[in-house]
Amino acid sequence: MNRYSALGLVRGALGGHKHWQPAWRDAEPKPSYDIIIIGGGGHGLATAYYLAKVHGIRNIAVLEKGWIGGGNTGRNTTIVRSNYRLAPLHDLFEFGLKMWEHLSDELNYNVMFSPRGAMFLGHSDADMTRLAERGDAMRCSGIDAELMTRDKLAKFEPLLDLSRSARFPIEGALIQRRGGTARHDAVAWGYARAADGLGVDIIQKCEVTGFVRDGDAVVGVETTRGRIGAGRVGICVAGNSGHVAGLAGLRLPIESQTLQAMVTEGVKPMVNSVIMSQSMHCYISQSDKGGIVFGGDPDNWPSYAQRGIPMVMDGAIAQGIALMPALSRLRMVRTWSGVTDMSFDGAPIIGETPVKNLFLNGGWCYGGFKATPASGWTYAHTLATGKPHALNAPFALDRFRRGDTIDETGTGPMPNSR
Repeated sequence: MNRYSALGLVRGALGGHKHWQPAWRDAEPKPSYDIIIIGGGGHGLATAYYLAKVHGIRNIAVLEKGWIGGGNTGRNTTIVRSNYRLAPLHDLFEFGLKMWEHLSDELNYNVMFSPRGAMFLGHSDADMTRLAERGDAMRCSGIDAELMTRDKLAKFEPLLDLSRSARFPIEGALIQRRGGTARHDAVAWGYARAADGLGVDIIQKCEVTGFVRDGDAVVGVETTRGRIGAGRVGICVAGNSGHVAGLAGLRLPIESQTLQAMVTEGVKPMVNSVIMSQSMHCYISQSDKGGIVFGGDPDNWPSYAQRGIPMVMDGAIAQGIALMPALSRLRMVRTWSGVTDMSFDGAPIIGETPVKNLFLNGGWCYGGFKATPASGWTYAHTLATGKPHALNAPFALDRFRRGDTIDETGTGPMPNSR
């Protein structure tokens, strides 16, 4: 580094952010819009972007009660994958994974997508049979999946405890090598900047407090910044779907629960992929800054809190250390919690609601981040046309009434054949 560039860095550090240009406008609300999207997270911003770019609708507002990147988009574990068994799920997420591969170029913004591989561990013969079934289903749809033996896994992730005396013995794994991670806040910022560049109004600190009705139709929203009219309104608020839908008199088949995650101090590369346990639902990955990110199951009781619970945290830590004992030597730096919409079958809800002009995108459980591009694309189609895209048609709200649930875990009724 030469003397002049070094001085430039010093001036930039001392000058703070005063010379930085905003990445998007701090828009003031207009009296009305063709479409209002409630929620300025990744899904809402992606929807607005594709509405403007693909469908040519520019009179759009994204209403965010806080600030862009301050909600669940900035509180997840950044995993991207499409390794599902059931066709409706792996078709939707595979569509999204293909979009992830080119998203930085699409948005002209580095979302730091890293296809390092995403794997599920198998801890028994039964686990391995289920993983083989999942892999077969994926390959039948043209999606990459590779079953790994213990010996091959030992070479790929040497710090896993593969001994026969391990607390959770590991028999093998199913890996999707195209899966990986992306930078969560960069995704939100990239979509926000791109949507703003197409004329979308991004309105922060604007909480929706009610809906304006004309008979049985929604024609606008009441907000903390006044009434705003709308031709159509899309709810896209992650863990707060039940609350916002309730303002329109809807009771959704979801429950809001908190999902914790943790990160350690930064260390040299020690985890080569995203490691997930099918039996324990423990997951481990390493961030670009070197911290080990891991977490476990949701807290399993209703909550809107954005803080960790020590009891659940202890369980996730114990599972992570059992899988990879070297983690025990690292210091925890930070813990956090996001609020998740837990649907009754574990699959998202995208489409119409019983209220005219009101649409819903929610119920993503703990898999919402990886769906961001596909969710935005299909939801934009639905909002623009009033009809479902082929990929989100199976995820209609009325599937629960019809008994046509999409139950990936196999704990409830299987979807009807299509």
